[in-house]
Amino acid sequence: MAVVKKKIWPEYFELVSAGKKNFELRLADFDVSEGDTLVLEEWDPETKQYTGRKIEKVVGYVLKFKLDDFGQKQEIEEKGMQIIQLK
Repeated sequence: MAVVKKKIWPEYFELVSAGKKNFELRLADFDVSEGDTLVLEEWDPETKQYTGRKIEKVVGYVLKFKLDDFGQKQEIEEKGMQIIQLK
């Protein structure tokens, strides 16, 4: 199992910390698999520095896709996407 470190902005750090946000939408430019540990390190975009706070989460599921995997690239570029968390 790997440990993957990633920056996270303060507003999203707070949501993960509070348990409200249980997902990450990330560019698929790194390897991550189920069972890996994702270390989210709070990053202040204004000061361009880490705050020192971090959260460790175990990866439960990874879905990777390209914009046109579902034949909707143009619609996605026009309308964007949304992530829906299920409870």
